[in-house]
Amino acid sequence: MELTVTSDSFKLAQVFTIARGSRTEAKVLTVRIRDGDHMGQGECVPYARYGESLESVTAQIEGLEPPFDRIALQEMLPPGAARNAVDCALWDLEAKRAGKPAWALAGLAEPGPVTTVYSLSLESPEQMKAAAAAQAYRPMLKIKLGTPDDLARLEAVRAGAPKPPIVVDANEGWTAEVYSDLVPHLQRLGVTMVEQPLPAAEDEALREIARPVPVCADESFHDRASLAKVAGKYDMVNIKLDKTGGLTEALAVKEAALAEGYTLMMGCMVGSSLAMAPGMLPAQGMAVVDLDAPLLLAEDRATPLRYDGSIVYPPEPALWG
Repeated sequence: MELTVTSDSFKLAQVFTIARGSRTEAKVLTVRIRDGDHMGQGECVPYARYGESLESVTAQIEGLEPPFDRIALQEMLPPGAARNAVDCALWDLEAKRAGKPAWALAGLAEPGPVTTVYSLSLESPEQMKAAAAAQAYRPMLKIKLGTPDDLARLEAVRAGAPKPPIVVDANEGWTAEVYSDLVPHLQRLGVTMVEQPLPAAEDEALREIARPVPVCADESFHDRASLAKVAGKYDMVNIKLDKTGGLTEALAVKEAALAEGYTLMMGCMVGSSLAMAPGMLPAQGMAVVDLDAPLLLAEDRATPLRYDGSIVYPPEPALWG
């Protein structure tokens, strides 16, 4: 078994901004694991919010000593970007070795296409209105917020796109007071879900605040160990492979979260089609799917995922799985 990790960059079609900052490219790590004639690949997006960098995650991956399998990997690395890329590469390798798709190896039904949200960058109200108008035909919009004066942005997006449901991602940018003040406006403007309104370290306040619009945990939720921490504070959880540490844990946390009554969202970091592809397996049947990152790119993998508007199709074997 030979493991390699490389740093890759994919230009975005335009600047993408969230409450924490802006980016013009997706910087990712690609892991390839070769065993004889077979090669599997996976991708991760290190995230500074979780103390990760391209350098630190590369060091984690390069510190692994093959051979190992997915089960051993769960103990060798903690949940996070490094384990995600290696875990997904191992799934791909297993599929290539067996001549069977990853979904069959996981004991799942064959995945079908899913409908993803389309994300709008955090901009001025005027810019967000124009962006919403350009995407008003999509079945669901996700808007990045997270400032004290977001009501004008909400109003502008709804004016630009009067029909589609809206989900809001505050990226920990609100206080409890700002969130409470916005709740009636969220209802009025057709917002169907709010993602991580408060900082993860301050989300205890959600126990005492009315949640007429469902609240989804993102930064507060990573893997099965997080379920106890979000109980009573959130109605939904956002499962991301870069948080769970790969597909193996993502499938397990999906089952556990459903058993505890949570509504589910499949999320992503800003990466290429290779990062999205494994997420198509747990995304099946979820209430909200956010696998739109390739739609924001100006360039992608040689064999990208196929998008038809907001409908995304399972990957071709040349890409993953």
